[in-house]
Amino acid sequence: MSTLPIEAIKNRSDRHPKPSDIKFQYGTAGFRTLGSTLSSVLFRVGVLAALRSKRLDGKIIGVMVTASHNPEPDNGVKLVDPRGEMLESSWEAHATALANAPNSDAFVAAVDELVKTAKIDLSKPARVVYARDTRPTGPELVAALKDGLEAMKAEYRDAGVTTTPVLHYLVRTVNTKGTKDSYGEDTEEGYLTKLSDAFKKLLAGKPTPPPLLIDCANGVGALMAEKFKSYLGDAFTINLVNADIHTPGALNSACGADFVKVNQKLPPSITLQPGQRACSLDGDADRIIYYYADERGQFHMLDGDKITALVASFIVELVKAAGLDEQIKVGVIQTAYANGSSTKYLSARLPVKCVPTGVKHLHHAAEQYDVGVYFEANGHGTVLFSPAAHELISSHNPSTPTQSTALVNLGNVIDVINQTVGDALSDAFLVESVLAHKSYSGVEWDSLYSDLPNRLVKVVVGDRNAFETEDAERRLVSPPGLQAKINELVGRYEGGRSFVRPSGTEDVVRVYAEAVARPQADGDIPSSCLLSVHSWFLSRLELAFRVAGLVYDEAGGDPLQRPKEFI
Repeated sequence: MSTLPIEAIKNRSDRHPKPSDIKFQYGTAGFRTLGSTLSSVLFRVGVLAALRSKRLDGKIIGVMVTASHNPEPDNGVKLVDPRGEMLESSWEAHATALANAPNSDAFVAAVDELVKTAKIDLSKPARVVYARDTRPTGPELVAALKDGLEAMKAEYRDAGVTTTPVLHYLVRTVNTKGTKDSYGEDTEEGYLTKLSDAFKKLLAGKPTPPPLLIDCANGVGALMAEKFKSYLGDAFTINLVNADIHTPGALNSACGADFVKVNQKLPPSITLQPGQRACSLDGDADRIIYYYADERGQFHMLDGDKITALVASFIVELVKAAGLDEQIKVGVIQTAYANGSSTKYLSARLPVKCVPTGVKHLHHAAEQYDVGVYFEANGHGTVLFSPAAHELISSHNPSTPTQSTALVNLGNVIDVINQTVGDALSDAFLVESVLAHKSYSGVEWDSLYSDLPNRLVKVVVGDRNAFETEDAERRLVSPPGLQAKINELVGRYEGGRSFVRPSGTEDVVRVYAEAVARPQADGDIPSSCLLSVHSWFLSRLELAFRVAGLVYDEAGGDPLQRPKEFI
């Protein structure tokens, strides 16, 4: 195909008219809003994915239909580039422009402009693999996506109902198949085999860990976790709860990683015995939050910061034991949401860099190290090994039994990690491997450092673009005067830290505060930061929040404790 199939695009586009009252934006997690409004977006993403593949000489592009931890009525879509990474940043603007073309004629014109601007050779093949989670709107949206792919005469592969990490894995394995950089077998079975085999090797010779309780958020992670059971055999036992993918409204409802992180408590469906540990996935299984009950049965959360501290320290130990600490440098990437105590703990042991919120920023920064470890506080993260580090580990000639063992363990750590994206189940296997090697319970892991008490709330605003930040989103540039007020208030509290940043996907701002004592973190820092500033700013608020982190919806009047974060 050397010219655009204009009639095919227009005819199929007419089946999926854009809602006139919605402005779509490709944000941190792609497009995400009510699933019932996304048909036009999915059609246009199909066209865009085909064009992206053509621009990259026919490499496979991934499309994932999911809204992750969001409520069940929401849905979304994101594109995945050839190595399993997020869509190149410059193409996010193209996605937004295509999604907002008001009608089919305008859409075709926008596509034609993109072809010229990006210098896309339309004679190149287009190849796409797509998948979806368990949301009720998924089938309808996939049908719209296929209309876009077929309009472009793209080859496509339906990976079915599966997790986001599996989709990312498939994209990379298909694109590296038959090359020296082969990442594995390009099937779901290949994924299950690779991770489970590496995990079992890491557990070999260690006492069998106690069973792990996994809260599957009533999402697609339940399907994958159930499949892992047979691959793990007697080596490791997982028990699943909140694994109902059929009951309407159950997805992410009072369960899952986001519920635990935001509310800092157990899902009501879970009771832990003293000493028991468990974890929660999110709706598409790319985030994980651990927790345990102490000897009194009290809940303790182990979030992404705790995972970073555990995993990064273990990898540093292995690299040193292998005799490669002079050649392989391990670094940690965090965002402003990382707890101050975790940053202090990690900075004393290895390089730590802070970047803006969003996986694409963390992933890119992690690639600058031989081994880059990143986990957002919300539990989304992974570990990246550079090609050079991989080569050193696989080719290094050990001079002692200790070095030999460490090299073998590093090789298995590489294989148990899904390096394409954060993967809740892969991360669980990594964590369990470290706990087994260190003979740690949840208590020992938690005692690596003590979290500073913290609080996060959100405020809905008319235009999130009015808020501009710098210094990895830790300082506001505008509105004028707001940062000075934050500085003044934070200075009143021991160990105080607070920042305000706009969401990447919706018109809200996030307000984070931490301090040495819980009453100080829970006090009036956030409300003072926002509510005592200029009256013009107050008039823009659609949601106003008061002390203690309560949010009041002016339309409905319902107080929402600890509203959703990291959307």
